[in-house]
This record gives sequence, C-alpha cells and structure tokens, in this order.
Amino acid sequence: MREHQPIELTKTLERVKVPSIVSDRRGTITWLNDAARDLFGDLLGKPFTSVVAPEDVSRVERQLARKLQGTPVTDYEVEVLPVDGRRRRAQISSVPIAGGDECHAIFGVALPRAPSASASDAQLTTRQNEVLGLLGQGASTDEIAASLHLSKETVRNHIRHVLRALGAHSRLEAVAIAHRRHLLSDE
Repeated sequence: MREHQPIELTKTLERVKVPSIVSDRRGTITWLNDAARDLFGDLLGKPFTSVVAPEDVSRVERQLARKLQGTPVTDYEVEVLPVDGRRRRAQISSVPIAGGDECHAIFGVALPRAPSASASDAQLTTRQNEVLGLLGQGASTDEIAASLHLSKETVRNHIRHVLRALGAHSRLEAVAIAHRRHLLSDE
C-alpha cells in the first residue's frame, strides 16, 4: 500500500474565487486567500471583526464562541466593510479546523452580495426625497414635520422607508450614503 503525503490545502484555496480566511481561537486572521485579500486588503494578524460593521461585531464574536464550544458549523449574515468603502451584506459560513492548534482554529468563507443599490435604485417617493433632503440639512423629526406640514408619525414612517431603501441603520448613515450617491439636491 502506497503512503499518502499530507495535503497542503492552502495553496489550492488561494485560487478559490470565494473570500476565505483562517483565524486562530482569538479571531486573529492567520491566513487568507487572494479573493479575501482583493475584497478586504491584507488582514494578516488583524482580528476578523475588523471587516465587520460595528453593529454586527457582537454577532460574529458569539458565533466564534459557539464554534469554540463545539458547534460544528455556523452560518450567519453580517454587513462587511470591503476596501472599496461600500458596505455589503455577506453570508458567513465557518467551521472549526479538525485538530486545529492555537494558530489555526477556524476556516471561514464570506459570500458577499452585490453592493448596495445605486442612486437610481433607491426608489424613494418625492416626499421621501424631501425628507432625506431635510435630514441632510440636519433637521429633526419635529422640524421636518413642521416644514412639510406632516404629523411626526408620518415623518418617522418616511424616515424608516428612507433608511430601508438606502440600506442604512441610522439617520446619519442615510445622509452619508445619500452624499456618496449624490442623492441630495445641493449636489
């Protein structure tokens, strides 16, 4: 019987088109493939949470803890922060490395979705564009309601729709996205 040599998977995985990383038990990246490097930059020695939106860091840390406690696979979605500056929703699938030591504990794959919708895809109504414009000027809910002769609840509903349409989690983020996409009337 012929004896088999150990397989060196990292050289093969370098060429895989899906961003993939290996991290240690603390979540520090010890290896990444070319696709991950293209998407996120050089992450060696950095915590894998450095490419996760701040609001999703605790979710990622909980998933790491689950894996270290023996959960064989964790699949979840988070917002990631690629080097191009455009947040993307990504599905993360990760597994512990069998026999992994302190330096090589977890293998993970990120399947990023396409970047957020373009300005023409925002699909805001005329009123929602007005609300967004006033948010861009720093107006409060009360000020928007008074300016547009609407109830505060109607303004809140418009703001919720604007946030959802832009993929934003806050008013400030919505204004930042609107500036980047040239959605505000003064641009």
